[in-house]
Amino acid sequence: MATASIPPTTEARDVFRELGYSVSEGGREFVAERKWRRVLVTALCMEDDDLGPYLTDGGETPRLRCFVTWRRNADDLQERLTSLKPPYDWAVIGVDPGGDDFSVMEGAPGSP
Repeated sequence: MATASIPPTTEARDVFRELGYSVSEGGREFVAERKWRRVLVTALCMEDDDLGPYLTDGGETPRLRCFVTWRRNADDLQERLTSLKPPYDWAVIGVDPGGDDFSVMEGAPGSP
């Protein structure tokens, strides 16, 4: 299976651990915590990912969300989220295969 079709779950956990967060175990969605911050992290491969389930609030969505995808997909994901205007603060992290490097892209200016 090609790297592009596998969500970067291990790399996402490694990034948050490197940043000093404790991370929960699980699949492609987990919670990262540090001091007062609680971030819901979702790893996406982007090829077939429908963002709809991640956009609903339902009153239980954390105020902070982070989407982690492969670096080559990060700009596209940021543009999609900006146009969809999720009801929470968000960021996108683009990672390299193997987790050697990553870049953080902020959410849209004026997002909630």
